[in-house]
Amino acid sequence: MKASEIRDLSETDIQEKLAEETMGLTRLRFQFAVTKSAEDGAAIRPKRRLIARLKTLLNEKASA
Repeated sequence: MKASEIRDLSETDIQEKLAEETMGLTRLRFQFAVTKSAEDGAAIRPKRRLIARLKTLLNEKASA
């Protein structure tokens, strides 16, 4: 999801997406810890970046 797409969302939508992605990251980390699969490890980084992007834009909307 690009920053421009996130900017079009409301604050509540961003918060919901943030909660969803955080849970997804938790599941992915657990799955990686159990299986040590390369695909799981490679999927963690983009998920973390998306969460950071969501938090940044949520802060941006809150301070505006």
